[in-house]
Amino acid sequence: MKTGLIIALVVIALVVLILLVLVPRLRRARTERAERQAHDHLEEARERTARAESERAAAEEQAATARRERAQAEERAASEEREALERAAAADGERAEAEKLHQRARELAPDLEEFRTSTAPEDEPRELRG
Repeated sequence: MKTGLIIALVVIALVVLILLVLVPRLRRARTERAERQAHDHLEEARERTARAESERAAAEEQAATARRERAQAEERAASEEREALERAAAADGERAEAEKLHQRARELAPDLEEFRTSTAPEDEPRELRG
């Protein structure tokens, strides 16, 4: 039985030696794998951060462009509306003058044939009002 015991002790000693050599290597390999994975995650995080910042800047530029274009459109619309109101006011002035001339002509010659067949300017519809 001494031989069997010696063989068992030698086998156990070899297993312990193998474990003493392998365990640090396995830990080192696991640590290196974790560090590599952490490095990969950091690299991906940097790339995503850069993409997100770039996309954010593009979105802010797009929003600024939209605000600028809206302001320009509102400015054009206000300008066109002012111009239309000015034209309407000028047309109203012309109509008032035409009505005065029409009235004056009627006072000067009330029996003219044209007064009986034409429509008076004040009877015509007005489309623009300020």
